[in-house]
Amino acid sequence: MPARKPSSAKPPPKKKPPKKLTLSEQQPPPEYLPEIARRLSEEYLPDPPQPRRSAEPLDGLIQTILSQQNTAPITRRQFQGLKTAYPHWEGALADGPDGIEAVLKAAGGGLSRVKAGYIYSLLAELDETRPSLSLRETRDLDDTAARELLESLPGVGMKTASCVLLFDLARPAMPVDTHIHRIARRLELVPEAWNAVKVERWFDEVLPREWAARYTFHVSAIRHGRQTCRARNPACGVCVLRDLCPSAAILGR
Repeated sequence: MPARKPSSAKPPPKKKPPKKLTLSEQQPPPEYLPEIARRLSEEYLPDPPQPRRSAEPLDGLIQTILSQQNTAPITRRQFQGLKTAYPHWEGALADGPDGIEAVLKAAGGGLSRVKAGYIYSLLAELDETRPSLSLRETRDLDDTAARELLESLPGVGMKTASCVLLFDLARPAMPVDTHIHRIARRLELVPEAWNAVKVERWFDEVLPREWAARYTFHVSAIRHGRQTCRARNPACGVCVLRDLCPSAAILGR
């Protein structure tokens, strides 16, 4: 029986996997998003400050850690207590987590032990990996490299890094706290099931990549959440976004 000649037919081409949609493609922003930003700015931050860069971003990072589940006055008091006890962060590193905790407790506020552990771990990591206890080099890095450095540090996640980028390095980051997360869901900008990290990534795609635009949106939205769009008993009757908010008809009764 003669040998069968090999087939010259080419195998069918492999199907390319479907392109993964970006978050803004999955959830396109409404055309009135710029109007939301304009109204919030006009109501809560009509004169945004000029961008500034911190002389020592490490100070801003430690303040951000202290601010978690703390009020602004307590955060300021704790940070001032640390700076008084430790004019140089090397002193805090030498004192250890127990010493840092004692300073925080004396200043008041909760989670002193947890935050002392975060601060000590952060300082220890910098001591092991960097020439000094400083983050000044982030001032000269591009946005991506600065974020990567910050998020490589213990206890520093996306939101904490974004706060340092926005407030201490004047970079166009967009941290999403509980107020902004709540407002985004009530306005139905994002799906109810999205967590804060996903919402931050969505905002990063849809807001102008400009420091002033993101700083203004972030600060004015937080003020709106604290003063008007509260978690309980929102003041829908005086809300500047009432006609744009699908939740107002339910919450504002």
